[in-house]
Amino acid sequence: MKWFPILPVLSVAFALTAHAAAPIPAEVRTNGFALGTQSYTFRLFTFEEACAKTASAGLHTTELFPSQKLSAALPNEKTGPGISPEGMTALKDILKKNNVQAVAMGVIGIPKDEEGARKVFAFAKELGIGVINTESTDAIDTIEKMVKEFDIKVGYHNHPQKPNDESYKVWDPNYILALTKGRDARIGSCADLGHWTNSGLAAADCLRLLKGRVVSSHIKDIANGSRAVTRPGTGRANLAEALKALREVGFDGPISIEHEINWENNLEDVVSYVDFVKSQGK
Repeated sequence: MKWFPILPVLSVAFALTAHAAAPIPAEVRTNGFALGTQSYTFRLFTFEEACAKTASAGLHTTELFPSQKLSAALPNEKTGPGISPEGMTALKDILKKNNVQAVAMGVIGIPKDEEGARKVFAFAKELGIGVINTESTDAIDTIEKMVKEFDIKVGYHNHPQKPNDESYKVWDPNYILALTKGRDARIGSCADLGHWTNSGLAAADCLRLLKGRVVSSHIKDIANGSRAVTRPGTGRANLAEALKALREVGFDGPISIEHEINWENNLEDVVSYVDFVKSQGK
């Protein structure tokens, strides 16, 4: 992926306010997991279309990808900090119409300067988002201050290891442990299960190592003999063991389906993740 209080109405509708994020309720979870989409999965579509596809897959939560076009009605508006008041109203209406809750945002750069960082957190707060996913390790001092001010968690998202770039360390769970040691407990890992696989790591082992520091997750399987994404349970990411490990470490945060293939028509692939997670024992 590029960087770049929920109140039930009827069954699982949400009243979107600027209040702090409430726990994700059991009735919108899949086999106990807060499974939803990463809207980047539908990056060729507008956010409005992405929410409709999310709902069509039987899901009620999403991770908002910043900079996605908002809707056909507002072609110049994009999701994320900087959206206009009109755009924010429309964004909330889109979520409400599709009975979808924005529970996370990312992956987004968080500036070191407090003014810039505060804009990111204020946008998330306005939507009741509970987790911001980033790779901005250099801004951790500012991030910790914002986490305390806004009561929003931050997860460091791992892309695959870059053999020719030793400066990139977020792929390594040991680095995340060292980075977050002594920091606010709301700062931790956005555990991308597939990217760990492409770093030569076992996702389940990484999760167990990071126990207490996993605040969000991205789920994708990786094809055998390839670095490409594939349908869950058909590849080498051992997602069944990873989901077992998530239960073991007491994880209750959002899991975002990030299926980076079949971009033009991947709804059935997304549904396959829903079916896979449903098939896993508790």
